[in-house]
Amino acid sequence: MLETLIKWHYDYLGAETPLHFSCFHPQYKMQNLPPTPAKTLIRARQMAKAHGLHYVYIGNLYTNDGENTYCPQCKQLLIEHYGYNITRNEVTHGDCSYCQYKVFGVWS
Repeated sequence: MLETLIKWHYDYLGAETPLHFSCFHPQYKMQNLPPTPAKTLIRARQMAKAHGLHYVYIGNLYTNDGENTYCPQCKQLLIEHYGYNITRNEVTHGDCSYCQYKVFGVWS
């Protein structure tokens, strides 16, 4: 199912459109289900990046780099997140500060 989702995302939305995989946490009326295993989210992110998606994120789970944005061209860390906080931003006027690759998004 993940491969089908990733392929559809790539084919119909494009490599530049972000894809987020969020960790489910059992709460309220769905406490009978387990949380999403971290290894499932990490594997999904790896699969999507291997398929050519540029901006793939893991949410609701702290990982070493699952929330961060890297330049698709030079692979440098551009935006570092810790939870909802941005601790580093190397995007200047919509471009990578290292190689000037255009990073899609709204920057003003």
